[in-house]
Amino acid sequence: MNRVRLLVLNAALGPLDYKLAEGMAVAPGSVVVAPLGPRTVTGIVWDEGRLPGKQVDASKLRALREIIPVPPISKPLRRLIEWTADYYCAPLASVARMVLSSGGALGGPATMTEYRLSGGVPERMTPQRAAAIEALDGEQGTIRELAGIAGVSEGVLRGLVNQGVIEPVTVAIDRPYPPADPDFHQPALSPDQMAVAKRLVQAVEEQTFEPFLLDGVTGSGKTETYFEPIAAAVRFGRQVLVLLPEIALTENFLHRFEQRFGTPPVLWHSSLKSTERRRAWRAISEGPKNGGAQVIVGARSALFLPYAKLGLIVVDEAHEISFKQDDGVRYNARDVSVMRARFEGIPVVLASATPALESLHMADIGTYTKLELPSRFGGAELPDIKLVDLTKEKPAHGRWLSAPLIEGLEARLAAGEQSLLFLNRRGYAPLTLCRNCGHRFQCPNCSAWLVEHRLSARLACHHCGLETQPPETCPECGEGDCLVACGPGVERIADEVAELFPEARVAVATSDTLGSPERAAEFIAQAEAKAIDVIVGTQLVTKGFHFPELTLVGVVDADLGLEGGDLRAAERTYQQVAQVAGRAGRGEKPGEVLIQTRHPEAPVIAALANGDRDAFYEAETEARRDAGAPPFGRWAAIILSSEDEKEAREAAVRLGDARPHLDDLYILGPAPAPLSLLRGRYRYRFLVNARRSANLQQVLNHWVGGQDFAPGVRVGIDIDPYSFV
Repeated sequence: MNRVRLLVLNAALGPLDYKLAEGMAVAPGSVVVAPLGPRTVTGIVWDEGRLPGKQVDASKLRALREIIPVPPISKPLRRLIEWTADYYCAPLASVARMVLSSGGALGGPATMTEYRLSGGVPERMTPQRAAAIEALDGEQGTIRELAGIAGVSEGVLRGLVNQGVIEPVTVAIDRPYPPADPDFHQPALSPDQMAVAKRLVQAVEEQTFEPFLLDGVTGSGKTETYFEPIAAAVRFGRQVLVLLPEIALTENFLHRFEQRFGTPPVLWHSSLKSTERRRAWRAISEGPKNGGAQVIVGARSALFLPYAKLGLIVVDEAHEISFKQDDGVRYNARDVSVMRARFEGIPVVLASATPALESLHMADIGTYTKLELPSRFGGAELPDIKLVDLTKEKPAHGRWLSAPLIEGLEARLAAGEQSLLFLNRRGYAPLTLCRNCGHRFQCPNCSAWLVEHRLSARLACHHCGLETQPPETCPECGEGDCLVACGPGVERIADEVAELFPEARVAVATSDTLGSPERAAEFIAQAEAKAIDVIVGTQLVTKGFHFPELTLVGVVDADLGLEGGDLRAAERTYQQVAQVAGRAGRGEKPGEVLIQTRHPEAPVIAALANGDRDAFYEAETEARRDAGAPPFGRWAAIILSSEDEKEAREAAVRLGDARPHLDDLYILGPAPAPLSLLRGRYRYRFLVNARRSANLQQVLNHWVGGQDFAPGVRVGIDIDPYSFV
């Protein structure tokens, strides 16, 4: 063909037509550079007839500038881009941008400078220089990396470079990754694990699309089990993608992976440097041969990378809400991973101890193949779960831990065992007010209170990221020494433990304290070395961690997740508490879980106490069926926002007046969003409840697309929402 249609990475432009320069040949999926006015744009050559728009007259076409030297985007990935854009009502260009997410990878071969010891001796030896030389023996990396390894400033190392003690080395950025060895270590699996692993290996060998729900209790060894089909895929020369919900889980997973395969996997997440992203992207696109990427472990964005020979997808902790993206393209990586596997014709494994109700329903109707690991590995028993009724066992005034929980902590400290206290609330206190005039500290950009963080001495908004120093006097009345912290966060619970048990070594585990893989690795090493007695953490500690000496889990406030307007509140509360309970008794010693609650009669709390997951899911399923909620119906949210409150309200009213009236569609709203001001924008919401018979996306696109909104109004559509703020 001598003309092509490009999908350019700018949603405002739409598809563009170009001609081919003489002697140029392209295939669908080729990544190219094209002229646009006085500048150039990057685009993907798309399949003929699959992008909308009239053809431009051939005489008006400009020629493509160049073909970027990377493998073409594969046909299965192009179909996934189309499906994602259609299902989530998102621009095609916005989805395609996630595929080409490393701009540096589109350039040609590149090099960088690293440093290593030369064997020379400095003119003047100092303690810092001596320590650096000793620590860097056999190491090579950038100055920043070496400074981190040596524990000295970059200036110390630059001084050694100037004296020739450390020498520069030019290395290729795209150097090969060490290959994984599928036979490096063969673990001893239980009969249940072996049966599940055999079925998954068979699916990898057959290379046909089949979604599996790996439903195993906490501590059953799901990771070791799905390592076997990963090993099989590596033996066949295929790539494997493992999705993890939290970056903080990466280090723990890497350690286990390296023990099994002899080398770390290739990483993909937002904290990678641009050179690391480039190296990973190119290795993934080139495939497992010649040092390319074999096993890729990443956050949800890794799902859209251009794998050359994908053979298996694993979604670990598949129930986690962090797989749902709440801005930009609002996709759910759990569901999109199933679609990618379908387009690629490969198996996909959704692993969880507390699967999403939608996943269980798909298994019940036979769409997913359900594989179960019903017992813990190595003879470990599930923990004993008890409720602490806070209406009867009231904590002391100004305290948050009840007597039974304090006694449990005391017993574990005496026995040299570890404890974990769970409260899904970061910081010291969720609200700070003036005891003199009642002034409450609120974020100026959001309708949310500022959270006090005493570890970092700041007031912070957890929605927009604003941070400020706590004032010495009330900004409203000018009174000094009058600010009061209201309610508990994990830092306050940690302080209470320290006051009760001064000898206890306490660690706070949240996204604030474990915000990088390095910090997470340090925390894990300390916990495994028994250098921590009590861990106080948020939902970050509910999954993935395995500490054999941890025998007590205390849930400080099990009712917290049941508050507010979350339509999945009961399911989410069950998952979080069940997951954190699963951290107890994973070794030889028995575990105990104490759940503090003011509502022991609530169905979700009773189910947790009785260990009756099936009864809870059955009741929740019937409630969803009666309400026409997922998986029996569909939800969608429409969010309108503007920096001008009147403009946002008028746009919402106008959209509401134009709502479609259909028998299989029920529309609630418009109403101010629970978080009515977010990042300086006023927000209004609609909630759409649709039967399965409704063509939801078509209705929404026609309804919203038919409106002419003011330039300052943003409109977002969220299919299958998980956030209701």
